[in-house]
Amino acid sequence: MSVNKVILLGNVGKDPEVRYLDSGIAVATFPLATSDRAYTLANGTQVPERTEWHNLVLWRGLAETAEKYVHKGDKLYIEGKIRTRSYDDQAGVKRYITEIFVDNMEMLTPKATNAGYQAPQQTAQNASQPIQPAQGVNDNPADDLPF
Repeated sequence: MSVNKVILLGNVGKDPEVRYLDSGIAVATFPLATSDRAYTLANGTQVPERTEWHNLVLWRGLAETAEKYVHKGDKLYIEGKIRTRSYDDQAGVKRYITEIFVDNMEMLTPKATNAGYQAPQQTAQNASQPIQPAQGVNDNPADDLPF
């Protein structure tokens, strides 16, 4: 048995970019930052804060929720799977990108503008359509843009 599960708690780096496939399926992408705090070792060595950026990919109902409610700076709890893919850049150089395909997202930033509103927890199981593998997106040679 094998497991591919990622849990992240971090801050959104920029507003989600959402596109719709010809079939009408929404795909959202945006970066999420996680940080390890700075600390000092017993011998006095200072270790600076380290920020890691994660490329998130959301499909269907999760993508639509992100489009409406997720903004730069928001704090999110994310569960998903790691996926790595390659593409050729404009110079023909093969590039690799690691992405987190999100299965579950919880918005943790209170929305002052929506007084009393608490965003619903979104999961792959309760999204508007079931999440399926990303077939069709990576199979399209015209779609060689990194997210």
